[in-house]
Amino acid sequence: MATDTRVRDLLRERPFALLVSARTLSMLAVAFAPVALAFGILDLPGATPTTLSVVLASEAVAVVVFILAGGVVADRYPRHRVLQAAEWANALAHAALALMIGMERAPLWGLVAAAVLSGTATATVWPALTGIIPEVVPPEHLQQGNALLALGTNIARVSGLVAGGLVVAAVGGGWALALASASFAAAGVMVALIRLPSGAAEPASGEPDGDVAVGQGADGAGLVGDAVVDGTPVADGSGSVLADLRDGWDEFRSRQWLWVVVVQFSLLVMVFQAAHLVLGPVVARNELGGPTAWTAVLTGEAVGLIVGVLVALRLRPRRPILLGVVLTLGAAPPYLLLGASAPLWVVVLSAFVMGVCFDLFGILWQTTMQRVIPAAALSRVSSYDALGSLMLGPLGLVLAGPAAERFGAHRALLVCGVVMVVSTALALLSPGVRNLFAPGPAGTQPLAADPDPVHPLP
Repeated sequence: MATDTRVRDLLRERPFALLVSARTLSMLAVAFAPVALAFGILDLPGATPTTLSVVLASEAVAVVVFILAGGVVADRYPRHRVLQAAEWANALAHAALALMIGMERAPLWGLVAAAVLSGTATATVWPALTGIIPEVVPPEHLQQGNALLALGTNIARVSGLVAGGLVVAAVGGGWALALASASFAAAGVMVALIRLPSGAAEPASGEPDGDVAVGQGADGAGLVGDAVVDGTPVADGSGSVLADLRDGWDEFRSRQWLWVVVVQFSLLVMVFQAAHLVLGPVVARNELGGPTAWTAVLTGEAVGLIVGVLVALRLRPRRPILLGVVLTLGAAPPYLLLGASAPLWVVVLSAFVMGVCFDLFGILWQTTMQRVIPAAALSRVSSYDALGSLMLGPLGLVLAGPAAERFGAHRALLVCGVVMVVSTALALLSPGVRNLFAPGPAGTQPLAADPDPVHPLP
């Protein structure tokens, strides 16, 4: 009952309600895009799996290249304005993709250029979104706030996948991408309506709020010279970009659990993107019935994400990062099963389990970061998180198409699943991952201290 009351109170706050609405619309667009883009490109005259790999890799490279800059921008300027600009840039990119694919006049350079613009926008969205949540959610309600945002986006994901698959099957990928563009544009309008009161956000890590036993930054304090602009704490613009990045790196490297899991995800994301964005659609197109079958797999995952949110609203694990890393084992079964030619319904069921695991991990991870990292550095630390996690993604996408053509998509999918399992097992060897304990009731001492000193990266 108390949880339900907190949820209602959060949704009555106008800035948070607008943010939830904007992210729901944006995720609706994101849900349309994968099926529309994959099958839209594969249906173009002369297109091959390698064509799809090149376009998707271009977007992924743009994310990696610009993610650190996105973190600096989001820490220097009002984060809701940064989000607004990024949503509208994504709207423009998807409008261009819709036009080219719909007209079947899609030169590779044009598809790549639109993908790069979308990737640049995405590189800005992620760190800005991580940083803005503590500005609109009280510290003691961060996990509920993250869960509510995830609930809205996951409902949109399910709706978008079902509708997107129907639109692609009925009239082609171009129209689905046009609808995605409109949704991005509407999300930008919603973000533009957010007004943050002056001084609304205090550093989220000033005092732990009773859920995670954590410390301050590497020097035991927040950044020096932070300012508040339009209600948002930002880095002092008088410093150089390199100085901002160095401060963010110091915050990032000082926490073993943080960088170990990021290294794990650099491997996991590499093979996940290859399997999820290229190899899976190739198998679905050749053997399972095309867009409708792959939409069923994605819908299973999306329903699992919704169930994961409902669990996260009440879950209070003693070791949030340990549980989160164990949950990432759920990423492997769908692709191992696809590689083994399992029936479609079994793959869909495993995708549902993967969705539950991914959403629980994401909420525990975001909440822990938001409580540990000083507010003025949160977007930069989030950008290092994203950079490390995504930096090998383009390699996976570049190799996926040629691997499918040379060795077969089934063998490539089996390799992807094995890499997911091994990378997770290695992350669990870290004392920092295993020994971060959550405390008891709010205001009490931690259940246990970390018995192993956490050594930062050099």
